[in-house]
Amino acid sequence: MCQVLRVLSVGLALMLLVAPAAARQVTLDVSVANPTLLAGQKQKTYLKVGLTGFEMSAKAGRTPVNVSLVIDKSGSMSGQKIAKAREAAKFAVRRLSPRDVVSVVAYDSTVRVLVPATRLDDKEAVCRAIDRLESGGTTALFAGVSKGAAELRKFLDRNRVNRVVLLSDGLANVGPSSPSALGELGASLIKEGISVSTMGLGTDYNEDLLAELARRSDGNHIFIERPEDLAKIFNFEFDDVLSVVAQEVAIEVTLAEGIRPIRVLNREAEINGRQVIVKLNQLYAEQEKYILVEVEVPASKAGSSREVARVEVSYANMETKTTDRLASTVRVNFDESEAAVEAKLNAKVMVECVINIANEQNKLATTLRDRGDVAEAKRVLTTNAGYLNSNYEALGDEKLKIRAVMNAGQVESLDGKDWETTRKDMRRYQHRDDMQQNY
Repeated sequence: MCQVLRVLSVGLALMLLVAPAAARQVTLDVSVANPTLLAGQKQKTYLKVGLTGFEMSAKAGRTPVNVSLVIDKSGSMSGQKIAKAREAAKFAVRRLSPRDVVSVVAYDSTVRVLVPATRLDDKEAVCRAIDRLESGGTTALFAGVSKGAAELRKFLDRNRVNRVVLLSDGLANVGPSSPSALGELGASLIKEGISVSTMGLGTDYNEDLLAELARRSDGNHIFIERPEDLAKIFNFEFDDVLSVVAQEVAIEVTLAEGIRPIRVLNREAEINGRQVIVKLNQLYAEQEKYILVEVEVPASKAGSSREVARVEVSYANMETKTTDRLASTVRVNFDESEAAVEAKLNAKVMVECVINIANEQNKLATTLRDRGDVAEAKRVLTTNAGYLNSNYEALGDEKLKIRAVMNAGQVESLDGKDWETTRKDMRRYQHRDDMQQNY
């Protein structure tokens, strides 16, 4: 009998040794800026829903990509710009593998497919096609993105990362050319699982147009002042493209009875009664994306506790090829002591709230400057710098100090010759804070 038990024990130990590791999942963090609220009065607080991508498995390998490089070759791209664009595009192609699909689209007044969507069995053939890029003509940007998306559709697959990477240095002057039109294009593409990352080169492109296209499709947006930085920025972009661990992310926040949603600070959301729905296209390995919901909480008695929200998340796990579901709830307590309320403040969440509130004011300053009201734009930026500084002193996070310095510096550029460059930088950082862009 003892020998049988020993055999069973050895067998169990072997089973434990060879049992597969638990599948990795996205981490869901639901928290509030004020876990303890002042009793006896109606008040506002912020709910944060954070999602962090898991570490990529070397064994499982990364998610294959289906990428279309859409490159402006209009006349303004002549010289060093087109040369550096060719160099950056070839660098990106060489980072890919035979499992990936690539296409290359060039556009000026017309659109030309240099490399139809193809599995990347011959990188050098693709690079030779890129080398044939020459500048000339005007800028049919809308048509270029549309053609890039058409190439992606040839291999469109929910188990691939489907991405258009757009480079432009000029104004869209052929076809639809407004931020709203490009934003609608982005919104339609994300429904197919296609994101558009936009790169603006120099100071002559329309940053509102490129930022809106990226925002509505959940892509990245970057301002590149110098052509020699193109390869570095393409590298950053492909760091993201090659590290996707989750797609088709749906966040559903159901607020408890009596809790009223006011707004979502940093992303587009659908608000129906007490329900808030936000969709993200992708999550990257070990990076966090979050939403911030401003809510109103009714007066409650000291010593009591109440639920604020239940959060449910679903996403396509790119490692296991399954649909994963996560859920969590969050509560707040009530105390009659202001000191107790202050002591329980969630500083990390509050820092993110301050950054996003300040970001809204930075957008307002940009709008005021566009209207010609330079004095009011300066006042808004100066006040914003003070707001960020005071919160830096209270919360001690260097990110707030950095943004305070940026806002103060922007004041000096609102009526100077550097306004076009400053405006592009402002739009870049506004987009980055909205989307938690990594670069």
